[in-house]
Amino acid sequence: MEAERLIEVGRRALADSRGALDVMAEAWQAQALARAVGSRLALCGPMELRSEARALGEIGAGCSALDHPTVISGGARAAQLSGIGEVRPTLAGLALLLGEAGIALVGVACDTGEDGLYWQCIEAMDAADESLDRVHGMLRRLAERERERERDRERERDGPYGIRGPAPSAAGF
Repeated sequence: MEAERLIEVGRRALADSRGALDVMAEAWQAQALARAVGSRLALCGPMELRSEARALGEIGAGCSALDHPTVISGGARAAQLSGIGEVRPTLAGLALLLGEAGIALVGVACDTGEDGLYWQCIEAMDAADESLDRVHGMLRRLAERERERERDRERERDGPYGIRGPAPSAAGF
C-alpha cells in the first residue's frame, strides 16, 4: 500500500481509538510506519534527505513497539508499505500522524494511574517527538532545495547579466 494511504489509515485508526491500549497500539503503529518510511527514503529517496531519513528509520528500533499485543494480533501496518509517491505530501502526512499520536499519548499519560503505562506513554511520546523532528528537518531540506531551484530558474530566465543586461563599463561604453 502506498505511504500516503497508510498514513491516512493510521490517522483514522488513531482517531477511532477507544481506551489507553488502543491509543498505545496506534501510536506504536505510527512509529513503525515512520521507521518504514524513513528506511525507504534512506535507500531510494532524494540524496539530501538520506541521512535524516536513515536516522528516522532507526528511532525506537530497540524498543518494544512491535511487541504491543494489539500490534501483534493485527500485524504492523508498516509491513504493507509498497512505495512512496511524492515525498513532500508523504512527509507532511507523516508529520500530522506523529503529532496526533503525540497528543493522544499525552492524554493517556495524564489519565492513567498505572506507572507502567505512564512510562510506556513517555517512551512513545519521546519516540514520536524525535521522529517528528526528523520529518520536519526533511521538510525544511525539501523547501530549501525548492528555493534553490527557483533561484536557478530565475537566473536562467534572466540571462547571465540579470534583467538589466550587462553592467556599463568604467569608460562609459
